Amino acid sequence: MKIANVQVFTGDGKGKTTSAIGLAIQAAGANLKVFILQFVKKGNYSEIKALKRFSDLIEVEQFGLGRFTNEMPEPEDIKAGNQGLKRAREIIISDRYDLVILDEANVAIKLGVIEEHEIVDLMINKPSRLKLLITGRYASKNIISLAESVTEFTARRHYMEAGVHARMGIEF
Repeated sequence: MKIANVQVFTGDGKGKTTSAIGLAIQAAGANLKVFILQFVKKGNYSEIKALKRFSDLIEVEQFGLGRFTNEMPEPEDIKAGNQGLKRAREIIISDRYDLVILDEANVAIKLGVIEEHEIVDLMINKPSRLKLLITGRYASKNIISLAESVTEFTARRHYMEAGVHARMGIEF
């Protein structure tokens, strides 16, 4: 079973969140209301600053504590993730948005911050007209099998491997 209007951006390549933000801007250009919920991430990155310019159509909330990447989550991380899930349910049920982006949800699942079945439940029970995008590397087979559209980002080469540091406006 494929669930209509569900997309997944996954894979080990760079650009999943950037592409999701591009989709959000495209939707806003069509006068659609967008909600971006970021799991794991916390901070006033360049992308967050830029999206504030579209605040009449795009809202962003972060539910990460910004303190781990591949380590076991602390209880506070799990609590923040569960608050994010609760907020995602509220947003999806409200039917006030046309596009909801659950940024880094796949990573949050992989790290044990949230449970896969919670995201699957959101996918299955969302209003049919709502477009839902789930991002992050490590998308599960189950989430991939349910999504109507899946894009995998593949890393071929990255300049950081050659010692180039993260650049303002490009990585953060």
